[in-house]
Amino acid sequence: MQFQRTPDERFERLSGFPYTPHYFRDGELRMAYIDESTGDGSEVFLCLHGEPTWSYLYRKMIPELLNYTTDSKRTLSRRVIAPDFYGFGRSDKPAKDETYNFDFHRNALLRLIDHLNLTNITLVVQDWGGLIGLTLPMTDPSRFKRLIIMNTTIATGGGRSQDILDWIAYASPTPTPDIADLMAKIGHHLSEDEARGYEAPFPDDSYKGGVRRFPQMIMLDENMPGVETLKRSRLFYGESHVFEQQDVVIVCGVQDRLLGRPAMKGLAGVFKHGCYYAEIEEASHFVQEWGDRVVKLAIQVFENGGNIDGVQQMQPE
Repeated sequence: MQFQRTPDERFERLSGFPYTPHYFRDGELRMAYIDESTGDGSEVFLCLHGEPTWSYLYRKMIPELLNYTTDSKRTLSRRVIAPDFYGFGRSDKPAKDETYNFDFHRNALLRLIDHLNLTNITLVVQDWGGLIGLTLPMTDPSRFKRLIIMNTTIATGGGRSQDILDWIAYASPTPTPDIADLMAKIGHHLSEDEARGYEAPFPDDSYKGGVRRFPQMIMLDENMPGVETLKRSRLFYGESHVFEQQDVVIVCGVQDRLLGRPAMKGLAGVFKHGCYYAEIEEASHFVQEWGDRVVKLAIQVFENGGNIDGVQQMQPE
């Protein structure tokens, strides 16, 4: 397989992102991931990004996931894993756009989980990190403990709103718009430092095959790749006893035009035992940019049984 690898110097001195990358040799390709721990790291947070971002998106959440607790006497043993999908971040970037498909990304994550032998996982997802990531627990439920879900969906075809169609038309062509423009289009305007961080993986348009492909992969009808897997995933959450109500926290960025309040309240109704739901009124699609608040809400629910101001108990539909 032909691929490109972003030069390391593109990632030097990124503001707020001091983390050393680790690499998983996956056949011909190399997948990058952040791996940070406190204590023995027995409680794992697996953080999955989406389009057009990379693990840099989690820079405001990683410190809180490692260190935030409501109990000053608690001894923390946490580990944060934040991989870069192929085509993004420091991971290798296959040269042919058609390489990037739902199963290509999903299977790579399953191999990473197996390679690292991750257990006791709290899955942290948003955007395509959720579309793909929320299908992982049904493969081996014993590895997963909790979910933190930001603006995403479990798509089963039929998501053909004009906003979605406009996004596909905007984000897919060659030449691809620059990453700052892509981010701004769906609700987050970047500072100069942030723009540099998000643009770092892409020296030129030839590195952006993964960026172009994700919008084209959106499940507009039931015959598209990935839909059957997502249908099975939706059924799994509707029937499974793996996740109790206090194990699932959904945080919605209300200003998101693509996957805002209607989509997230719909998703909240999927889980057999219900979930906890909160909103950040000023947050847009990239809720991780308000990530310190997301983590504090979620950890408070996990540690205190969900009796938190601003967090609602949601029942299944």
